[in-house]
Amino acid sequence: MKHQDLTGSFVPQPVVTKDPGRDGPAPQVEGATPGGTITVYLPGAPGPDTLDPTGGWSVTGNAILQGLVSRSLTQYARGEDGQPVLVPDLATDLGHHNDDFTRWTFTIRTDATWEDGSPVTAEEVAFGICRSLDAEAFPGGPGAEYSRTYFAGSEDYLGPYTDDDPGCDDWSGIEVHGQDITISMSRPFPDMDFWGASMAMGPAPLGEASDPSAYGHAPLASGPYEVKRWSPGEQLVLVRNEEWSASSDPARHQYADEWVFKFNQDQDVVDEIMLSGSTAGRRAVSTSLGAGRFTDASSRLGERLVQQSSPCVASIAPDYTRITDIRVRKALAYAYPYEDAWLAGGDVPDVTRVPASSLLPPGVAGRRDYQVDGEQITYDPARSRALLAEAGHGDEPYPITMAYYDLDQRARDAQDQITTGFEAGGFSVKAIPLQESPYDVWLDPDDEVNQTLDIRGSNWCPPWPTGAAMLPPLLKPGAAYNTAHFDEPAVTEEMERIATLPAKEQPGAWGELDERIMKTWFPIIPTGYVNRLFVFGDHVGNPAGDGSTGTPDYKDLYVVR
Repeated sequence: MKHQDLTGSFVPQPVVTKDPGRDGPAPQVEGATPGGTITVYLPGAPGPDTLDPTGGWSVTGNAILQGLVSRSLTQYARGEDGQPVLVPDLATDLGHHNDDFTRWTFTIRTDATWEDGSPVTAEEVAFGICRSLDAEAFPGGPGAEYSRTYFAGSEDYLGPYTDDDPGCDDWSGIEVHGQDITISMSRPFPDMDFWGASMAMGPAPLGEASDPSAYGHAPLASGPYEVKRWSPGEQLVLVRNEEWSASSDPARHQYADEWVFKFNQDQDVVDEIMLSGSTAGRRAVSTSLGAGRFTDASSRLGERLVQQSSPCVASIAPDYTRITDIRVRKALAYAYPYEDAWLAGGDVPDVTRVPASSLLPPGVAGRRDYQVDGEQITYDPARSRALLAEAGHGDEPYPITMAYYDLDQRARDAQDQITTGFEAGGFSVKAIPLQESPYDVWLDPDDEVNQTLDIRGSNWCPPWPTGAAMLPPLLKPGAAYNTAHFDEPAVTEEMERIATLPAKEQPGAWGELDERIMKTWFPIIPTGYVNRLFVFGDHVGNPAGDGSTGTPDYKDLYVVR
């Protein structure tokens, strides 16, 4: 969603509309012309860990791949008001369910094709969904959290690779009849149409053709672009998929001839490229803007500087098994230097970071507006030291170990500010530099560095705007993104109970549980609601963001000829 006044606080907006009857082709973007190359600079972003749709879980990678390469049951289009609209993709509509939302049927369209010209079949879509259940083959994939939680039979079926079955014959939870795919649920799942917009709910070639060891480097495209070249952590080049048919796709376009995504870019260098009027910046997009260039950019760029809401919440997660006293966890919250860390990390206070109080971000149905301590927690090192003293740790600094991404200058600068703030608040800090994404460490229980950490983090972006997509992934025992290692039986039982409630009762119950968790246990410290600033070159048409992902609206961009 574009905003011209970028100086006030800004919070995410909900996804509230659906258009189940939308069909291809997508409406033409006014003035769009085919041809040219669009370069996307991604400062500090390492890019996707895998190109396999089943394993993809990074916001950066998913937005690129699902917007341009890989299709799924449903997808998001950008509405006329700038808000996301849930529309069909490979399915002919948004699915049909029984009365208690425990069976969903999707009819697969007959005119979608792979990049080799062969049709995308219902059996291949079912196999892709089946793959999402394999948590061993895809430990960081979204299916480990959502498919295994909601799909019937997942307790007895470990997936096609772990069960050494290249097909889905041993999983009773899915049926294919002609073009219809029916999925049975282990519990009511009213949000299945939203979950259908995940790449993991898309097709995969049958059998060995999509073996995870190789498919993650060279997936078969079903969208308007195919992979030409990928250098992990450096660059991804996409070119036209000549077999994609616009008439089969209700939301995507194929305007540019080529896309070049450049990861781990230096923010200062990219800012100079985009703001200097250089040739390299005219047909380019930057996914962020340095805080020091915000005032200049906002006065000069007009609609080419886009502020975009996102569904994401940034947080730090004290290890619940190591930092067991809530007073110490609250001391960390008061010792965190919010604005200094934001600025050092390239964010603009009240523009790309908004103070957070709850785990559920604004816009999620049922969210409560509350403060854990009665007022917004802000940087207050004296309050931190007092809490430590109250907890019996006032004689010497409380030691903590954390890690940061050393390849990003902004991450290094932010860590310096965080260390300074924590030390002023009564902690001593050991900060470990990482040469890989921190998530690779945080999500690996066998990693030696991870086993030493007292604090981890998460920039969590739920795949749909409900508490069901937000709280269990962060707080359920064994959940991949439960980086706090939080485990309270009362919370687990309540999350299980809420999932069985009638659909209309669930939002309020999730909001109530969010407040209860934060006020009773305070297991996670939300450091900010996340918004984005994008810079578009003057030869990139239709500059806009995608509110469903908080990324540029890749589906609708074109090169001005």
